[in-house]
Amino acid sequence: MLSHATILTFLLLLPIIGGLIILALPPGQAKRARPVALVFCVATLLLNILAASWFDWSRAAYTLAPSSIQLSFRIPWIHSLGAEYFVGVDGLSMPLLLLTTAITLIACWASYGIAKNVKGYFALLLFLLAGLIGVFISLDLLLFYIFFEVSLFPMYFLIGIWGGPRKEYAAIKFFLYTLLGSIGILIAILGIYYHTRGMNPDGGAVFDLVRLATDPAIRSLFSHTGHAASFAAVAFWLLFAGFAVKIPVVPLHTWLPDAHVEAPTPISMILAAILLKLGAYGLLRVSYPLFPAQAADNWFYVGLIGVVSILYGALVALAQRDFKRMVAYSSVSHMGYVVLGLAVMNPTATAGAIFQMIAHGITSAMMFFIVGILYDRAHHRDIPKLGGLWSQMPAYTGWAAVGFFAAMGLPGLCGFVGELLVLLGVFSAADGHGFLARQSLGRMGVGGPLLWFGSLAAMAIVLTAAYLLWTFQRVFMGSPRPEHQNFPRLSGSEKWILVTLGLAAIILGIFPALLLTPLRPTIDGLVRLVTG
Repeated sequence: MLSHATILTFLLLLPIIGGLIILALPPGQAKRARPVALVFCVATLLLNILAASWFDWSRAAYTLAPSSIQLSFRIPWIHSLGAEYFVGVDGLSMPLLLLTTAITLIACWASYGIAKNVKGYFALLLFLLAGLIGVFISLDLLLFYIFFEVSLFPMYFLIGIWGGPRKEYAAIKFFLYTLLGSIGILIAILGIYYHTRGMNPDGGAVFDLVRLATDPAIRSLFSHTGHAASFAAVAFWLLFAGFAVKIPVVPLHTWLPDAHVEAPTPISMILAAILLKLGAYGLLRVSYPLFPAQAADNWFYVGLIGVVSILYGALVALAQRDFKRMVAYSSVSHMGYVVLGLAVMNPTATAGAIFQMIAHGITSAMMFFIVGILYDRAHHRDIPKLGGLWSQMPAYTGWAAVGFFAAMGLPGLCGFVGELLVLLGVFSAADGHGFLARQSLGRMGVGGPLLWFGSLAAMAIVLTAAYLLWTFQRVFMGSPRPEHQNFPRLSGSEKWILVTLGLAAIILGIFPALLLTPLRPTIDGLVRLVTG
């Protein structure tokens, strides 16, 4: 029966049931796979909206009181290990859950061009949705890891079967990179099991993420000198590397451009909008709450990685000829702001990092769909061979301008707010207004490094404007090309998707308080937890 305790489980099961129904369709009814998938995607989004309406946004996330977790349900799972089926949401996971179900519905609608093995494609799409939901609702560390890995397999097949000419290479590269990162996460989990054995009343280990983050005995165990603290120093970097592969950061990013270029357009939308957020969510949910002392010790190196990713992604995007590869490298740059904001961990920078995750989910999905529309008509993505599309497809050009400017961070659009807050947070931390920076005041001056980080990240905004405006000029402006004269105008589905994503970018840019106000208790609680 649907209740506060069971709604998240129903949310998890709904796309699984839909995928199984699609697989059970007779061969002669394969064309019904997409309508069935759309029905289950709509139902999942509506159920998620119902869950959000039952959610109390005023309760802080991850305070010392476990009551901050809502809509929770837990039952014993692997008794000998101490693992449980423990699901719930807080102010950090609920916005990402809504983003996941909304973007997956849009990607399912955008899959109108899939003609090969239709049943398999839409079944895998729903199984992928279930895996992503599982990550965002899991509050048991072992359960979290399993869903984190489960989401890998549908994506591997969706790229490897329905992708472009080098789909096998891209899928294997994606699989190997993320699998290697997951090994580091697994090693850290085994260490946590070893150090927390016997701390449960039944003698098992502690996998409860809320207790791991808030229990004073466990926090003290991993914070003080000794064997456990030495393990924590290694575990922080193992977890960081495992999650950083998914973000991705430089130099763990090389799988991303290949995966995006070869993946079908709807899968690129999910990959950029949601899958990259799993890495940042893992840092916020696991790495920083469980090992805050180690996060404080290593803020400089995490911030440096973020700045390098921002600059490298922007510079490489500037050099691309392939439209889709340019958008892929821009994701590396934009997600670097998230890493930089987490390195500082003050309320302003943390708010910017979380806002940037949501904003990038909108703008990246829109940018990849813009590329997909063009590829369906031109059958190539070579930027120098394009041009003059504004006269053949004026509506498409108008909405493409919204997507480009939102990705560029133009004021009034969603991409501006997150980057601005991260930069403000970095510069304020240079004056000591950030715990992770203050922790190192006695060992090294932080003002200089942080000013450099903020200045370089701000300079990257100019690079972002350069590669996006230059691409827009070469693709859409100039004299019309004869080979583009017969391009079809936007279809009804294409208009619906562009309008939906474009309006989301505009509304969130003009009214950022729609997201920032509900997030404020979450941000304050998270910063308080990590900073003590």
